Amino acid sequence: MALVDVLPVFGLRLTTPRLMLALPDADQLAALAALAAEGIHDPSVQPFGAEWTDRPAEQIPASVVQHAWMAWSKWQPGTWELGFVVVHDGMVIGTQAISASKFAIRREFGTGSWLGRAYQGRGFGAEMRAAVLAFGFDGLAAQYATTSAYLDNPASQGVSRRLGYEPNGVQRDAIRGTVQHLQHMRLTRERWEQHRTLDVTIEGLDACREWLIGAA
Repeated sequence: MALVDVLPVFGLRLTTPRLMLALPDADQLAALAALAAEGIHDPSVQPFGAEWTDRPAEQIPASVVQHAWMAWSKWQPGTWELGFVVVHDGMVIGTQAISASKFAIRREFGTGSWLGRAYQGRGFGAEMRAAVLAFGFDGLAAQYATTSAYLDNPASQGVSRRLGYEPNGVQRDAIRGTVQHLQHMRLTRERWEQHRTLDVTIEGLDACREWLIGAA
């Protein structure tokens, strides 16, 4: 028996013109951890509320693996986080997460992501976000998507605007001992339809659709 037979969600595959997104196997998770250890943002800023990249470099790979395991351990029907690895030309270049809580009732999902620094500025961030938006809206019939980025992260905010998100409030967070403003953004199904720019192929969804949607 294979892992996908026990947890069919491991059979999910999202494919765009340049990328493949899937839940990682052991080797891909290790590659993602190594990529994070190389650095994924300018050290002078901190784009993550959890501040996990401020840890000593030798601790970062384990934290990436542990986060994936923690998310998997909490999976429940309708409440979940899928941390897809993003693969380009056979190389793991980052991660794109999609998450939901009581999805059958709320019909809403959130997203978060990061790319290795060598792969930033090449349009991959928008493409991998578009992949999970198609998964949520087309595959799961969601009505809303949400995301957030600090005001000193214009690249992430630019991706959101291009994909049709609209501002949805600002939150004051304490990051590195100072106040940083977190811009929340929201995307409706209608605006997604107006701003979709590429075709996304979704494989393996039928086997786990009921688990992802859950019960109302």
